[in-house]
Amino acid sequence: MDLQPLGDRLIVEVLEEEEQTVSGIVLPDTAKEKPQRGRVLAVGPGSRNDEGNIVPMDVAEGDEIIFSKYGGTEVIGCAREGDRDA
Repeated sequence: MDLQPLGDRLIVEVLEEEEQTVSGIVLPDTAKEKPQRGRVLAVGPGSRNDEGNIVPMDVAEGDEIIFSKYGGTEVIGCAREGDRDA
């Protein structure tokens, strides 16, 4: 991955929600909430404490997490015009 988060930030891939409940009820798009589960793709080094030491993150790449419904910033396609891998 070319993106590297700074500080105590993560890059998370949102996991798709089930379109059908366990009992077999199919959920229409209007009934679905914003996804709240994801897989960690990259982890920043961590935050700094009062002494200036880095406190490592509690999660690692590959962990499955639950995050705030409206937390974070959505990034769709991060290549800029002129980037060689775009």
